Amino acid sequence: MPSPTGSSILSKPAPRFASIGSPYFGIMLAVMAVVLILSNIGASKGVVLGPIITDGGFFLFPLAYILGDVLSEVYGFKVARKAIITSFALSVFASLCYWIIIVLPGFNDDYGTAKQAAIEGALGPVPLIVLASLLAFLAGQTINSWILVKMKARTGEKTLWARLMGSSVVGEFVDTLIFCSIAASVIGITDAGSFANYVLVGFVYKTAVEFLFVPVTVLVVGWIKKREPSYGAA
Repeated sequence: MPSPTGSSILSKPAPRFASIGSPYFGIMLAVMAVVLILSNIGASKGVVLGPIITDGGFFLFPLAYILGDVLSEVYGFKVARKAIITSFALSVFASLCYWIIIVLPGFNDDYGTAKQAAIEGALGPVPLIVLASLLAFLAGQTINSWILVKMKARTGEKTLWARLMGSSVVGEFVDTLIFCSIAASVIGITDAGSFANYVLVGFVYKTAVEFLFVPVTVLVVGWIKKREPSYGAA
């Protein structure tokens, strides 16, 4: 009997991914960047919904992770990492623009003074929120994408739902813990109980939203795969 070595062993086929030549990647990258910038502005406001403590960006941020899942599944880890870095470069640029807007001299009348105070109150904390988001999103989204692609290498095109859910749990936990640790003081959270509430609610909410939208994400992934001419050739 021949030894099962060398060419007699069938190697597992490499996972399929698409190149970024089509317009779909650019559209998703633009949406991810806009969602992230808006989330950073919203996160500077603390929000209390009964016993729940969160921030004003809570309803937007999960969308960024869903888009990250789609990019990772269709285009691979390297492309997803470029999208993450690009989104944050644009977010940092937006923060710089806010700072310039704040320091520019305005009108000295009562309306101008009130407008200046309002802009400082709304956009002044954003650089700290951007720092929190930068560290959290880079860590969480990178881990999320890495786990998803590693799982795809094992399962191929099967069990997409398991890849989406498994990677989201780890990525969202890392993201939420890092972000809340920095952003809590910015929005006025100072005691341990409120901080634990902030972290727990953020993690459970964002993970639950991603789980709820898994069927939609699966449909979007399938739709893009069918329309990407290069899927499987990259």
